[in-house]
Amino acid sequence: MIQTQSRLDVADNSGARKLMCIRVLGTGNRKYADTGDTIVAVVKEAVPNASLKRSEVVRVVVVCTRKEMKRDNGMILRFDDNAAVVINQEGNPRGTRIFGPVARELRERNFTRIVSLAPEVL
Repeated sequence: MIQTQSRLDVADNSGARKLMCIRVLGTGNRKYADTGDTIVAVVKEAVPNASLKRSEVVRVVVVCTRKEMKRDNGMILRFDDNAAVVINQEGNPRGTRIFGPVARELRERNFTRIVSLAPEVL
């Protein structure tokens, strides 16, 4: 569960390293984001000479959360850290590579480009 002020790692090569959530997008006044949700975040740490700079506001998709999630078949899935992928307005990733595993729920939310770039889908 990601909420405002939560820190996330970046799971792609867009140039950002650390993010901080500033808004959870969705209907109504949502407080928490889960795997597959879109949030607005600010870049807290970036790679030098990259396209994304520090203090830049970006849209990201949450791909991993430390909070466990239960699937319909009874399986419980939990990751080691909170991670996100930076996306553009169309929902495509800004980076060209995805690092680490991502959850299968991204495919159901029509982020197929992220799923296809990921090395492992859990």
